Amino acid sequence: MEQQQATTPRPDRTFVDGADGADSPDSGDGIDVDQAEAALVEHYPRLVRLAYLVLPPGMGRNRRVLTAHAVAQRSLPRRHTDGRDLGLPAQRGGADAATDPGYAFLRLRVLRAALAAGRPRKLPALPPLLPQVWGLRLFPRSGGADELALDQALSALSSASRAAYVLRDLERLTAQDARRVLEAAGVDGAREALDEAGKVAAPAGSRDRSLLESVEFDPCALQARPTDLIRRRQHGRAALAAGVAALVCGTLLALPGDGWGPDGAAAPPYARNPAAEAALDPGKLTVASASAWKSAARQDFSAWPARGDRTGDKALLRRALAVWARPGAGVAVSAAPGTATGPAAGPPQLLFAGVVDHAVVVLFHDGLRVVRYAEAADGEGRGDGSGAALDFARMDGAKAASAGALVVGRTTGNVRYLTAPWVKSVRLVDLLKPDESGQALHIGANGLTDPVPSPRPEQKCMSWPALRMGGELLTDLGELAPARLTYGSPRKPGGAVGPEARAAWARTACQLPAVRGHGVREVNAWRFAEQQLPGGAGSAEWVCTRAETWRGSDSRTMALFQAPAPSGQPYAPGTVAARAEGGTACGPRAPEALAGVLWKATDGQWWLLAAGSEQVTSITATGGVRGEAPGRLLAVEAKAGDRAELAGRSADGGKVEALH
Repeated sequence: MEQQQATTPRPDRTFVDGADGADSPDSGDGIDVDQAEAALVEHYPRLVRLAYLVLPPGMGRNRRVLTAHAVAQRSLPRRHTDGRDLGLPAQRGGADAATDPGYAFLRLRVLRAALAAGRPRKLPALPPLLPQVWGLRLFPRSGGADELALDQALSALSSASRAAYVLRDLERLTAQDARRVLEAAGVDGAREALDEAGKVAAPAGSRDRSLLESVEFDPCALQARPTDLIRRRQHGRAALAAGVAALVCGTLLALPGDGWGPDGAAAPPYARNPAAEAALDPGKLTVASASAWKSAARQDFSAWPARGDRTGDKALLRRALAVWARPGAGVAVSAAPGTATGPAAGPPQLLFAGVVDHAVVVLFHDGLRVVRYAEAADGEGRGDGSGAALDFARMDGAKAASAGALVVGRTTGNVRYLTAPWVKSVRLVDLLKPDESGQALHIGANGLTDPVPSPRPEQKCMSWPALRMGGELLTDLGELAPARLTYGSPRKPGGAVGPEARAAWARTACQLPAVRGHGVREVNAWRFAEQQLPGGAGSAEWVCTRAETWRGSDSRTMALFQAPAPSGQPYAPGTVAARAEGGTACGPRAPEALAGVLWKATDGQWWLLAAGSEQVTSITATGGVRGEAPGRLLAVEAKAGDRAELAGRSADGGKVEALH
């Protein structure tokens, strides 16, 4: 067991910087609206998670989710606030002290509002005015047995005790700082709340992060289910008896045709102008010839020919275009982050129209977005448009590898791709088995692949399917286009098909769920350092992964510490040492990295290990662990739970920020 502790890193993410500690405004500083707004935008998911955890579980998960978002959004002050009125603990020093007051101020306001929601009321509390969701119930994704056990334990606590537990376990505050924050939030028995929270026996969970950071407690990553359909139907029948409803029904009865009609599930037309009419005319769709890609100036979606067995079905194409322009209430519409869902500015390009499994699918490209329309293949559907779906994904600037395939259909556990006309062979590989060559994947005459297993992030990471197309590696991250996986320096990444790249991704792939559904275009893995572990425990590798999005912003970066793999598990997953959203670290603009982790050796001694990229010429640790080393590697003896701040210097004297 001791050997396992040595070879499996035991990170403590609280040591990096002071951003997650008991940071709060200095007693003499003020908080202006702009500073608070910047903190709210940057830390919005964390503030909503905090509110969700503190709110009473008895209000139900759907209302709890909406209330958590309302609490976080209303935490923004209307005017400049004097920090001296907050009663918060004094700001600890540090390189980023200037960025802490805004977050600490908002955290206190969120705590106050969430605690107030749990206090007894003479009258039942009204739901928040905004945000509101009609016709759907929203709730976070389900976690594992550990998360369920922790959720049940937290439900048994009072609101104040839940807040105490969250401050200590999620915010990583000391008991003293947590008590001071609770008192500032209006909790009378702060000490008793901390004592009650300390009695919660948390499950083992993950070694690299708190269980409170799992998807079980993330009100920003949601699942949707319908509300009481029978009751909604009864309300709808009652509404039909009203005069306005009678007038609407008379208008609908006057429309010609049966079922969906020529416009399918589309709502009534909203405009009559030449551009809008041209975008609705299937006869004006742009269609590339079958050989256009051979002489095209660049290989992108504009060179794709129209394929499928329904490209000549004008009624289907008219229906799809009309639904795109004005989707009716019965159409399920989804869009990748940062993607507009409006109609096309002009006639789009047709990429595919045909039957895929049990659906009829049409794919369009308007130069900026790929749009997927789907309807049931076993009939024309009902008049309300039920069964139709419309998916949007931004894909401007796609070329070559990033325009090599599109998701054309999904079924339970499987996905089917439409490949680019220049793709001649595809192999299905498992990223966790880099030594295996995989199996050839059949591509039909219309460019459709056989069903491919899709990654299952909700299950234990035992495999991760990917597609190898020539010198490129692609994987499904829940978007219309698979994400490209690369390896190497951020300024010159290459296809992840070489032995070193495959081995690196074998130990990294299990972290991909963190960027799933985020509009990711490509993910690069970069081994930026190698470090000899103290006590002759072998060599560890430091890898930085950066996920770039189609919209160009909101990138996600992770620093992974990969200790020597245990015997029999040559590709054991690495451990996340640091995470960041946005910024330039590990990217082409700033190809540099610095990260650290607490690691326990076989003799029981804890060490603070840190490593930087080749630009780093010295590393300094301050705070709970102090040390300095020339070069880009640092190893300092530490104790379990120690906190430290890392700073690096480059050859020109510039500062290299640590990921945290």
